Amino acid sequence: MRLLISILALSIFILWGSSSEAKVYLTKDDALKKAFPDAVIERKTLFLSDDDVKRVESISGVKVESKILTYYIAMENGGVIGYAFFGSHIVRTKPEIYTTVINPDGSIKYVEILAFYEPEEYLPTKRWFDQFGGKVLDDNLWTKRGISAVTGATLSANSITQEVRKTLSVFKIMILKKGD
Repeated sequence: MRLLISILALSIFILWGSSSEAKVYLTKDDALKKAFPDAVIERKTLFLSDDDVKRVESISGVKVESKILTYYIAMENGGVIGYAFFGSHIVRTKPEIYTTVINPDGSIKYVEILAFYEPEEYLPTKRWFDQFGGKVLDDNLWTKRGISAVTGATLSANSITQEVRKTLSVFKIMILKKGD
């Protein structure tokens, strides 16, 4: 029920906006076309068990808010070329919507913001987001370790890094089917 209410509230934010500072950069469909321009894309849904949630939280170090996740598989010539996960979370008081595009080997292709409802100065630069490319889920995938901190956008940088860690943990456990 909480997930349904969150999705509804987020949809209202996206459709009508709540702030003159709100900015939508890409729609979900545009983001999928950008990530996989010539691919056949299939939508999938994951249902995490209580044990799955515990494993994701243990591996990622991040709390799981929902047991239901939707992701997209991109295929060309009969093979998987990548995956896209979309998510949202509250940065300070308003949502940030993002996509994490993952290569078949579990490394990050890129992370991108689709919509940002906080003031723009709280959004890290494209250059900051570029540092996720090629990263995998390990102890360096934290701000102030393998991901640079950002002055003036600390909450955004920390929260998106945590969301990426959570996404990669789900990917590892549920799609790659690898344990700890």
